[in-house]
Amino acid sequence: MTISFQEMKRIPSELLQNRLETVKSLTDEVLELYEVAKDTETGEHYLHYAYLHKQIAALGPESTGEETFHHLMPLDSDDVLGIIFGEQSYTYPEAWNKSFLRNGPDGDYVWFDPSYTEQEADHEALGMSVKEQLLKFKQSSERSEDAVRKLLEELDRTLGKGESSE
Repeated sequence: MTISFQEMKRIPSELLQNRLETVKSLTDEVLELYEVAKDTETGEHYLHYAYLHKQIAALGPESTGEETFHHLMPLDSDDVLGIIFGEQSYTYPEAWNKSFLRNGPDGDYVWFDPSYTEQEADHEALGMSVKEQLLKFKQSSERSEDAVRKLLEELDRTLGKGESSE
């Protein structure tokens, strides 16, 4: 029985090479390649993005200073048609908003979830808000028990801990 790549945590690159075939080449430039690929065993489609990274400060005489990275994002039927007919964006990173495979240092591919970037921005904004509240409190001369309680209540609201449990 054939297992979908989407059910695996680590996928050896040899397995991908054996099972994927190009359905349509979208772009093939010197530094970037985009293509729609199909798993010949499951029929699942993937958007393949590869790019050549040139290291300016390559180390050692044997180093070429170049490394190729590969990403594979699962596509549903509508995505395949939209991309092939040019009606849907596919460029990285804008269109890569769901989990995708990317190659790692050991030659295996692992799943990467890009949603952390949205969470990162939210967490950064939250941190700035807390920082501003603490700075405002620090600059205030009021250090009474009520002032501290008020600060803690504001921080609880900011951090989304809900209403006080009084």
